[in-house]
Amino acid sequence: MRRARQRGRGVEFDEVRAYAAGDDVRAIDWRVTARSGTPHTKLFHEDREQPILVAVDQRAAMKFGSQRCFKSVMAAHIGCLALWSGLQAGERVGGAVLGDKGIADSRPKRSQHAVLKVIRDLVHAGTPQSDNSAEQPSIADLIQQLERISRPGTRLFVISDFHDLLDEDHLAPLRRLARKTQVVAISVADTLEAELPRAGYYSVTDGDNHSQLDTGISGIRESYAADYQSHQSLIARRLRELRIPLLAVRTDDEPLKRLLTVFPAR
Repeated sequence: MRRARQRGRGVEFDEVRAYAAGDDVRAIDWRVTARSGTPHTKLFHEDREQPILVAVDQRAAMKFGSQRCFKSVMAAHIGCLALWSGLQAGERVGGAVLGDKGIADSRPKRSQHAVLKVIRDLVHAGTPQSDNSAEQPSIADLIQQLERISRPGTRLFVISDFHDLLDEDHLAPLRRLARKTQVVAISVADTLEAELPRAGYYSVTDGDNHSQLDTGISGIRESYAADYQSHQSLIARRLRELRIPLLAVRTDDEPLKRLLTVFPAR
C-alpha cells in the first residue's frame, strides 16, 4: 500500500496487516477491516530511518579486469555488501541495476527478498545478450530513475566507473538527486586502465576483434597514465562541486575494507 506521511506523529505509514494481540487498537484501519471482515491495523515507522538504495553499473564497459575480477564483479560485490549491511542495521533497502538493455529497480523494503531481488537483477545483467540492437542506457538514465524511486533522506550508493558522467546533460540530474538524497559515489577501476604494462608487445581483444599493443613506443605509457589521471581528476572535481563524497576502488582491493570507510560497522 502507498506510504503517506502522518503529520504530527513523527512517524510514517508503512503498511496494513492483520491485527495481532498487543497491537494498538487506535491504529486499527477501519476501512480495511470493514472490507475484509477481519481486524487490520496500520503499521508505522519513525521518520528518522534512512532507507538505502544501491545503484550498480553492469554495462559492457564494466566487464573488464586484469586483476582478481572484472569491475562489474567488484561493483556487484560492494553493492551486495552495502545492502546486507543496511538490512542488518534495520533499514529498508532497495536497488537499481544499470545493464546494457535497461534498468531494473526495486524500491526499498525491510526484507531479505529486497536484497535477493537486486542479486537476481545483477545476475541477469551479467548474462550475455544476443540482441545488441537496443540503445545502451546512460548513467543519466540511471540517475533519473533513482530520482523517481528515492525519497528525501535516502542514503544512495552509486557504483560505476563513471566513464560517461561528464556530459552536462548527465550532471544535471545528479545535481538534483544530490539535493534530495545523501549520495555516495563509488568509482571502480582496474590497474590496467591507469597504467599500461611494462614495455613489450601484448595481444588485446574486445571479444570480437584482435590486435597487438606495443607499450614500448616512446612516451606512450606516460601519456596513457596522464590521460587517465586527468579524466579521474575531472570526475572527482565535478563530484566535489556537488558535495558528493567519492570512494575510489580497484579490482584488486578488498571490497569490505573499502566499503567500511563510508559504511561503518554497527
